[in-house]
Amino acid sequence: MARSKQSLKRLRTDAAKNERNHRKLKRLRTAIKKVNAAETPEERTEAVKLAQSLIDRAGRTRLMHPNKARRLKSRVL
Repeated sequence: MARSKQSLKRLRTDAAKNERNHRKLKRLRTAIKKVNAAETPEERTEAVKLAQSLIDRAGRTRLMHPNKARRLKSRVL
């Protein structure tokens, strides 16, 4: 178990970062599922717009590898 103040703080910050990244990925996956579940063209257009925005942001902030983000974005179309 960690004993130094630095390592204890690192555990806290890592836990917060993990939670934040988990929420972002969950939101992204949900957006992709909404694209696939859209029934009307208007719904699909809005869902694609949101999903592409989230995918771009995830790739830019290294939440996922940029190449994976590009691949997902092309598949969502």
